[in-house]
Amino acid sequence: MTTCLVVDDSSVVRKVARRMLEDLSIEVREAENGAAAMDRCAEAMPDAILLDWNMPVASGPDFLRALRQREDGAAPRVIFCTTENDLDHIAAALEGGADEYIMKPYDAEILREKLEAVGVLKAAA
Repeated sequence: MTTCLVVDDSSVVRKVARRMLEDLSIEVREAENGAAAMDRCAEAMPDAILLDWNMPVASGPDFLRALRQREDGAAPRVIFCTTENDLDHIAAALEGGADEYIMKPYDAEILREKLEAVGVLKAAA
């Protein structure tokens, strides 16, 4: 089964994302910040990661840099999901190793399309 780690300091955002992902038959794990996310990745590397930008303890960009330095850190498809929507943030995310970028708020259709775009889901026929 496809797995996704949802990394966001908002429990509400994690719950909404979980529901959307589970509706796509994706197994979901959660982390409230980048440090906790790194712990989850050490336990089992997910297929995809939905990543918030601004979080306490370790931000999204900090987590992404650390993830991509791991031997197995190139594998997960990382999608930033954030309110930071200016071109500088988008460019920094993609240059830092993110595979896609979604601006909050997003809906199930946008999420499905991004997961298809990065190869985590097969496109509907």
